[in-house]
Amino acid sequence: MIQLFHVTKSYDKSFAALKDVSLKIAKGEITFITGPSGAGKSTLLKIIFGSESPTEGQIIIEGRNYFRIPPREITNLRRRIGFVFQEFKLLPNKTVYENVALSLKIMGVGAREERERVLKMLTYLKIIHRANFKTISLSGGEQQRVAIARALVKDPAIILADEPTGNLDPEMSIETMELFKEVNSRGTTVVVATHDKGLIDRYARRAIHLEAGRVVC
Repeated sequence: MIQLFHVTKSYDKSFAALKDVSLKIAKGEITFITGPSGAGKSTLLKIIFGSESPTEGQIIIEGRNYFRIPPREITNLRRRIGFVFQEFKLLPNKTVYENVALSLKIMGVGAREERERVLKMLTYLKIIHRANFKTISLSGGEQQRVAIARALVKDPAIILADEPTGNLDPEMSIETMELFKEVNSRGTTVVVATHDKGLIDRYARRAIHLEAGRVVC
């Protein structure tokens, strides 16, 4: 499903965010990417998503090598991946519905299908009652649900989550992870970057540990 071979990402000659990273994540797996701040977790997720390019190495997602397909097909490949950001990155003056529908509009989904998929996802994540509220008015936990809904509404094969519980209290953190666990039970591959050891211990899943840009275990 996800394979990286000797991936390095350098931003200048004096700093490499990732150094010779090789790893494999199987289809349908939940995997934690862990390590201290600055270890390279966010950079790794961005490279898997295709929004950053490695300086060296190879990346294969769903059997496709990023370096052997045309740029327009990388865009299509990215549509198979949902990304949940730590800062949510919602449009504050747009409604919940509009935020979740945005990715479907970009994909060119028709209006009727868009409405069906958005309402179904908002119902599934128990936030349908907020559909017409602007996201700026929501609590942190509600905003996280909207961010997850926006990622899931594309029906992705892979979900990437960058410190998804970093701005949440312990109760909401567990609730968020339970959502990812349920999504995973339906066959979606889930990769969560976190420095929260308590979450990793609680869910007893595979963890890939980064230190200064290198995989150490």
